[in-house]
Amino acid sequence: MLTGIPSTLGDSYQLNTTSMIRHAATVFGEQEVVYRNSDGSWGRSNYADEFKRMAQLAHGLTELGVGAGSMVGVLDWNSRRHFELYFAVPGLAATMLQLNLRLAPEDLAYVVSHSKSDWIFVDESLLPVAEALAPKLDVKGWVVMTDKPADEIETTLENVVFYEDLIKDKPDTYDWPVVDEKTAAYAGYTTGTTGRPKGVYYSHRSIYLHTMGGLAALGASFDDTIMPITPMFHVLSWGFPQNAVAAGAKLVLPGKFAAEEFGAIAKAFIAEKVTLANGAPAIFAPMLAMMKDMPQPPDLSGVRLVSGSSEPPLSMMRGFKEITGADVIHGYGATETTPLATTNWHIKPGLDMDEEERWDFKRYQGLPVIGVEVKVVDPTGEELPRDGKSMGEVLMRGPWITESYFQLPDNSERFLDGWWRSGDVGVIFPNGYLKLTDRLKDVIKSGGEWISSIDMENAILDSPSVKEAAVIGVPDEKWQERPVAYVVAEDGAEVTRETIVEVLGDRFAKWQLPDEIIVTDELPRTSVGKLDKKLLRKTWEDAEA
Repeated sequence: MLTGIPSTLGDSYQLNTTSMIRHAATVFGEQEVVYRNSDGSWGRSNYADEFKRMAQLAHGLTELGVGAGSMVGVLDWNSRRHFELYFAVPGLAATMLQLNLRLAPEDLAYVVSHSKSDWIFVDESLLPVAEALAPKLDVKGWVVMTDKPADEIETTLENVVFYEDLIKDKPDTYDWPVVDEKTAAYAGYTTGTTGRPKGVYYSHRSIYLHTMGGLAALGASFDDTIMPITPMFHVLSWGFPQNAVAAGAKLVLPGKFAAEEFGAIAKAFIAEKVTLANGAPAIFAPMLAMMKDMPQPPDLSGVRLVSGSSEPPLSMMRGFKEITGADVIHGYGATETTPLATTNWHIKPGLDMDEEERWDFKRYQGLPVIGVEVKVVDPTGEELPRDGKSMGEVLMRGPWITESYFQLPDNSERFLDGWWRSGDVGVIFPNGYLKLTDRLKDVIKSGGEWISSIDMENAILDSPSVKEAAVIGVPDEKWQERPVAYVVAEDGAEVTRETIVEVLGDRFAKWQLPDEIIVTDELPRTSVGKLDKKLLRKTWEDAEA
């Protein structure tokens, strides 16, 4: 690193989350924060009033002994109180731990213990989860978040405090400390299918810069209404709460998101005139189906739906555009990337493509967000050409890309000369666009060649009779591995190997076609909604045994 003439600017100013929320409360104080209560009703606040409640919460946290170096775990949905914790906890130089309630109980217990959490905040609806965990944990106590009076809540948890009691009658101003921007504001743990979850600790600086990158990539402003549908316990809902705060946008917090809650949230999406939302394809697909069935589908022209976790199906992307006018934007990232690394919203002008090619192109992972560098390398670590053909592992680096895992010194296999190794396989085109072709562990190695399971899945999904698809490689004595496809049929549709081969025929060589098509009622998924191919491979092995 070279150093030249020093600047005369405010380089000592700390880029922390308190400065973000203070700006929103001061400049956009009247902007609405809409939230869904546990009983299904909706409430309304604004940034100025939320900042006051955060001050009251800070006083309450201080009484609990929370301060610099403390770890505070949160088991909650996308709620008002969760939003308040997002800024009050880091504002004290403490760290807020996202507890992914979809993790296995033993992994949740490990995360709490490994992070040395002091207190855990838990939503009333998740008390059974907390009560099952409690015997395995050594925490100071629990803070229960509920809209009900405290005497109506029954729990076996010990040393319980209630959130509203904690902030009641506290001053609505707080002398917020100047937190060093390199302090960890949040902690998240990976949800990989192998080994224990690994801790990624996000600094205030990384969050601030990630937010600025998100605003630039998604074009968010105070004219927007932002709804974070991705759980706030999952990589900070991709930074959407911070994006709303930084932009001064209206924020809509949908609360608990489950199948039985979907209708109410979809109605609120329309009623509140949401213009920017995020969610996995498994969330947006039923939303599109519901809108299709309306006598008059809503006009969502200008609405951006950022979809990740898995590649959005082309039928869903086109459906939203053609039926409602909304744009589905493919976003790519991971816990280790905070997570926004690339987005695919606008296609660069000057690219010579017809309409079908442009739609296919929009499925790609897209362009790196400003601040993120991406490259693909061969097995020796050498960078490959950006020719759209040379396939290798995707590596990333940047101010919000992790450089290590918390208290795991021996993790060198995930890093290479300052670059994070994603474990994804992809290509980069001459115009800078990234396209993933597989996970390194999922690519099918057959006869010395690679077959992309993702490309094959996308092709299978073009069949109108297929609802979901997953392709895995299974052992083969002659070829090393061969592809097998698991599919879920659309209601009333019949799927055979012949129908699948028909849709694959133009895109795959005969030797690449799956040896077997297995029709199943559902596909297994991980805690973050991704296809669980490890479990599928075990299912296949058990069936063959």
